[in-house]
Amino acid sequence: MSDRAHSDRIAILGAGLIGAGWAALFFHHGLDVCIWDPKPEALADVEARMRAPLAQLAEVAPGAGPRGTLTLCTDLAGAVNGADLIQENAPENIPVKHALYAQVEPLMADHAVLASSTSALTWSDLSPGLQKPERLITAHPFNPPHLVPLVEIYGTDPARLERAETIYRAAERVPVRLRKDATGHIANRLASALWREAVYMVQEGIADVEAIDAALVNGPGLRWSVLGAHMAYHLGGGPGGMAAYLSHLGPSQERRWAALGTPTLSEQVQADLVAGVDREAAGRSITQLEEHRDKALIAALRARKQAPHV
Repeated sequence: MSDRAHSDRIAILGAGLIGAGWAALFFHHGLDVCIWDPKPEALADVEARMRAPLAQLAEVAPGAGPRGTLTLCTDLAGAVNGADLIQENAPENIPVKHALYAQVEPLMADHAVLASSTSALTWSDLSPGLQKPERLITAHPFNPPHLVPLVEIYGTDPARLERAETIYRAAERVPVRLRKDATGHIANRLASALWREAVYMVQEGIADVEAIDAALVNGPGLRWSVLGAHMAYHLGGGPGGMAAYLSHLGPSQERRWAALGTPTLSEQVQADLVAGVDREAAGRSITQLEEHRDKALIAALRARKQAPHV
């Protein structure tokens, strides 16, 4: 629970994949959740789609305490009225989000935070049209949001940012705050930079898809699960840390940067990528791959709870 005097009330707008994950997460951690979706069929089956995330959360955080309450709201006002955090999960479409905000803003409590789960849009894209833009923050989760702890947030009202961070931490999330608005936030910029080079290596015939993925998972990916990029290079400098690394190995890093490429998603490159992941999937369906991913994430999260923090 947060440090507010009452149980925080969460409105989930949009009952798709991300919305169902958010709803399961908050409900599991004892918060009161109201879910709304403009499509009745999405609302009707959201509880069924929450069962798997809730079972997974029981494995990851079995001691979270009593669950909260869950209400399915057929009207937007019923979800938004009195909510402390309004987690919006509408499609990545600016006009659609703007139209939704125009309905939501008059219904919001004065203290409430309107948080967009957007991955591709920025606060500057979304805030025009709001009477009080400071009510809005971007709060980008990583998929699946109930398992991956990261929430990247940006907004202009420090008090609202702090309240949102308190609620996310109550649900065992790790909020990180951007200092300025940026396309792709933090993690997707890092992920896009890495994938750009991974695609370039396929394009140039340096390695195939399977080798690149295996190198990442069994090398830097393992290390990055416990150390950030900057801290990893700090340790790479030995007793002298980052200063020693930059002094002695900075030039070699610049040579590598200079050798990085900018691929094009030509028909041939796309065909090579599709063929590569098909070989790597080895006949497993998307559902089977997601199950494998989630089991591995749960095992990693349980291990991290016992691991020392760097």
